[in-house]
Amino acid sequence: MTLINLAFKSIINRKASVLLTLFTIAISVMLLLSIERVRQEAKQSFSSTISGTDLIVGARTGDIQLLLSSVFRIGHANNGLSWQSYEYIKAQKGVAWTIPISLGDSHKGFSVLGSDENYFEHYRYGSKHSLSFKHGRPYHNAQEVVIGSEVAKQLHYHLGQEIVVSHGMGNTSFHHHDDNPLVIVGILEPTGTPVDKTLHVPLKAIEQMHGPKHTGTQFIGRKNHDHDHDHDHDHDHDHDHDHHSHNNEALNSQPGDLVGKPKQITAFLMGFDSPLYTLQVRRNINTYEPEALSAIMPGVTLRELWGMLDIVEKILMLFSGVVVLISLLGMLTTLLSSLNQRRRELAILRSVGARPHHIFALMTSEAVLITALGCVVGLALFYTLIFIGKGLLQAQFGISITLSMLNSYELLLLGVIMMSGTVIGAIPAIRAYFYSLNDGMSIKV
Repeated sequence: MTLINLAFKSIINRKASVLLTLFTIAISVMLLLSIERVRQEAKQSFSSTISGTDLIVGARTGDIQLLLSSVFRIGHANNGLSWQSYEYIKAQKGVAWTIPISLGDSHKGFSVLGSDENYFEHYRYGSKHSLSFKHGRPYHNAQEVVIGSEVAKQLHYHLGQEIVVSHGMGNTSFHHHDDNPLVIVGILEPTGTPVDKTLHVPLKAIEQMHGPKHTGTQFIGRKNHDHDHDHDHDHDHDHDHDHHSHNNEALNSQPGDLVGKPKQITAFLMGFDSPLYTLQVRRNINTYEPEALSAIMPGVTLRELWGMLDIVEKILMLFSGVVVLISLLGMLTTLLSSLNQRRRELAILRSVGARPHHIFALMTSEAVLITALGCVVGLALFYTLIFIGKGLLQAQFGISITLSMLNSYELLLLGVIMMSGTVIGAIPAIRAYFYSLNDGMSIKV
């Protein structure tokens, strides 16, 4: 304890240079842990987006492209598949359920997904968790929409509100489906997946939006539709009595046709009664003659995706490791440069009975203390950064970060940093040890 107290006082006596070294170590620790945590949580977020689905089927394309476009809403599907092919495959032996998916529209930058009642019944995420409603209920007809939690949060939407969907997947669209407004009847619980940033409508709604003009069809919503450029503003803030009466009618509507007669869909998800059917049906789909289709297994394709990104992960870890090494080398430089300045201090220690190994232990203890304090401050900065940035990561990238304790791998990284700091500190300690064997600590640099 005397040696530790002496090392601590020695550090305090050189607080300016020590604080600079400590800060660089703290920044490097924060960077290393942050990259590792985001990497782990990104994998977890991607892996938990879909579970319990045996196959994803779409038009012939790359496996990863099909997965990203249909499940993660990243990129676009090149083509769709015909409704006749969907119904044929759906009727195959061993198929327990299917979820048709139609993409291509958006609302203020959020994706619009068309499906049927099976979506809310069979879609699973995480550890096979089903979708649940925070407010409202599933859609019952083609004039209703169910929104994800992030859509409701960012756009401040509520049940009964009327919205208009736009054609295309971008943030800006010049073609709005003003003639087919939709009423919000449900808001989903947060899932930490792309579902949170998606608007869900029946397939029939997609068909009506892109079909011919709807003569004689009655829509639930406003009686008169204004086609000026400020229609979004009018939809979001029109709360007159007539508007509320129509929305209440929509919320109390009876179930109707959700599918209609679509010509094609983007993709569909499949579940089987037994895993034995998965490979057989996949082979039949991939060799399906009437149409060029691809059937992928989500888990296998995800592993392929992470294999492609493995080099990126290694580069990030290498970068953060280099930053840690540079900070430790900075500590080495500080300790070595202070040796000559501390000649009198170490000579006094020798004069009061300190042996060369005491000098070695003192110098090593200082390096260990600086490294340990740097790790503690780095941990504090790491948790502060995670606390501040978790909302941004969730909103922009769909990555859910938790303020949890360090896992075993992160603790191992801290242990490696502590060991590296000890080894680095031993270099000036060895130099001081051999100099102390000479008379009076006569250091010559």
